[in-house]
Amino acid sequence: MKKSSEQSSSKKGGLRPDKPYEGTDKGIRHVEDAASFLNEAADLSGDYGKAEDMYDMWGLGKRDATVASKGRHMLIRFIAAILVTGLIITAIFVILPKTLPDLFRGTNIELFVERSVNLEYDESYRVVSVSVTNVLERPDITSDRITQVLYNEPVKVLDSSDPEYTLIRTTDGIEGYVKTVDLIADTSSVEPDLHEYMLVISDSSKNVMTHASQGTLITQVMMNTVLYADVKRDGVYQVSLPGGDTGWIGSSGVIEIEPRSSIEVVSSRYFVSSALSLVNAMYFENGISKQGISMNGLIYVCSCVNGIVMPRTLEDQMEAGTAVPLEYDAVTGDLMIESIIPGDIVFLSSNVGSGGYEAALCTDTGTLLMRSPAGTTIRLREFTADSDLASRIVSVRRVFSD
Repeated sequence: MKKSSEQSSSKKGGLRPDKPYEGTDKGIRHVEDAASFLNEAADLSGDYGKAEDMYDMWGLGKRDATVASKGRHMLIRFIAAILVTGLIITAIFVILPKTLPDLFRGTNIELFVERSVNLEYDESYRVVSVSVTNVLERPDITSDRITQVLYNEPVKVLDSSDPEYTLIRTTDGIEGYVKTVDLIADTSSVEPDLHEYMLVISDSSKNVMTHASQGTLITQVMMNTVLYADVKRDGVYQVSLPGGDTGWIGSSGVIEIEPRSSIEVVSSRYFVSSALSLVNAMYFENGISKQGISMNGLIYVCSCVNGIVMPRTLEDQMEAGTAVPLEYDAVTGDLMIESIIPGDIVFLSSNVGSGGYEAALCTDTGTLLMRSPAGTTIRLREFTADSDLASRIVSVRRVFSD
């Protein structure tokens, strides 16, 4: 019975301390060691299972050990990032632009070369603010027209005592009276050194719009109008307008050059092409635009947009370029019209009894662009060696070569 009791206690886990347990060949555990381990596991009063103190174990303060502390740290970092970004932006756009030019002053680094600004016009100048306006002999609407001035053209004021008309001088020296309301005092739109591009209108006219696309019409500018621009995009320019406003104009029919530069002189065929764009325009004594134009006005604007600065008046044009010798047939005595080539300026005596001269332009052999017989439009007229037109030719001037 005693033996049975010992076996029973052995099955229940009771182990005799004086009898070692023979394990497998992997190793031997002593009974007293196992019992000690079990006793320690059962003793919950020791350090095992004790709540850890975050301050002592990890060295964390109260702020670090809470979620709220993490949020406050994120806010501080965010504010710091904003401050750093602000400092960088200030340095790039405020501090550097002021300090770098001084650092590189006198060097050849193009980025920091300051543009030289020399203003051309003082307070005695005005700028034309309409598409085209008349220059009259007297301050009277019924007075004879000397010439016209175009949009954005600078003129010098000689006398402004009359509230309705201002006595002005054009840049090429013509003096006359212009309506005061057609002039504006702000000359920033014509100062070359204030702008990036100089544009010369080579089409018979161009529209200036409020926007680059789908804008509304601001004004219409005529051939030989000069505008200045600072913005250039695909197919359009943003141009400065009299009074400080801006507008947009298409790049077709526009000659772009650098401010203070001159248009390159081209061949006579371009000169003729410009003139032909004004065929059938209304005739206007001493007019210079398609709204109303004379032959001397047509020759003036078409020459300027093709590289040759031509006088505005008929008398001065008769001295321009070089004289072309007129050749006559030895037998018939008729003019040999083949000696007059496209691009030549032809001067004819006016109709019998009227005196004076009128101008024409040879566009092809035997063809002249000139005032119509009725005096209402600019037309193409053909002539032969024995025609009345040929007999009226008094001189020919050549300003463009082939």
